[in-house]
Amino acid sequence: MKYWITVASKDHIARGVAGGFMQANHGKQAALKRMHTGDWVLFYSPKQTMNGTEPCQAFTAIGQVADEEIYQHKMSDDFIPWRRNIGFYQNTETPVAPLVDKLDFITNKKSWGYPFRFGFLEIPEHDFERIKAKMITGKLITLNK
Repeated sequence: MKYWITVASKDHIARGVAGGFMQANHGKQAALKRMHTGDWVLFYSPKQTMNGTEPCQAFTAIGQVADEEIYQHKMSDDFIPWRRNIGFYQNTETPVAPLVDKLDFITNKKSWGYPFRFGFLEIPEHDFERIKAKMITGKLITLNK
């Protein structure tokens, strides 16, 4: 089992939670291929909306990869992103700032946002568990709608 973080605006993550899916790195397939059934995913939102400037800087969703399927979904004639099915859990939005000093995957605490710039990253289990303990408040809420 592996533990991942994907980065997207809060509004985009909310669409994924509602639909039981995730996209990564603007709909590219490569990151999704690295994941397997049962892997955990944290969703980090630097901003409230994709084109907005209002910060969020929080983990806004948490879930597990539901199956091995990677598929495309036509959103418009020129945008057909790749997706994976995710089982999302009820959670509390969790600000990253209070956790920075306790997370090993953030090596430079002064430039804590740097690891998130890549849009998708694997993290150690102990860091994942620290974040998960702050987030999960209930049961599975969506699974492959």
